[in-house]
Amino acid sequence: MRGSLAKSVQARSDRRGRNSRAAISPLGAVARGVVAGAAGTLAMDALWFSRYRRSGGDSDFAGWEFTLTVSTWDQAPAPAQVGQRLFEGLFKRELPVSRVALVNNVTHWAFGVLGGAQYGILAGSLGHPRVRYGVPFGASVWAGGYVVLPAAKLYKPIWEYDTKTLAKDLSAHLVYGVGTATAFALLSRSNGNATAAV
Repeated sequence: MRGSLAKSVQARSDRRGRNSRAAISPLGAVARGVVAGAAGTLAMDALWFSRYRRSGGDSDFAGWEFTLTVSTWDQAPAPAQVGQRLFEGLFKRELPVSRVALVNNVTHWAFGVLGGAQYGILAGSLGHPRVRYGVPFGASVWAGGYVVLPAAKLYKPIWEYDTKTLAKDLSAHLVYGVGTATAFALLSRSNGNATAAV
């Protein structure tokens, strides 16, 4: 009787110990999420760059990543145009074309990192971060883009894109999501959280 009572107390103590180790502070979740979001953004960019090279692109990674060949706002990618609108709306002054590459990269990376911070808050509150959480996260980021960017007149409505284009874009965002989730799970191991990364 005494032995079974001691085992029961020990089991409760072990559970409490595991639960206390599993909790990530909100600040810790945001910090891990920021780093994980950067890792996810890099993973997505690596996929896009490999596709660019396979399709005949000859720029090196740095030239491609920093959009050094873009010289007008009209030909700039969506992140640059979003950044331009935010800057000009906030500061009420025109942004010179020479800033296209800088604005594109700041906006692109800021979006990826901030998405990671949001992911960190959500995944950190679940106790044991899992890599599989990255799939719905990446899909939701992709879907959100096809709501916000058409509303901003930077994309066409989703139904005007062909299936191949949508699939390529979705797969890249799934890489972002899974990359972010993987990095977050690995970073959470140092806190004793990730008992199972999948």
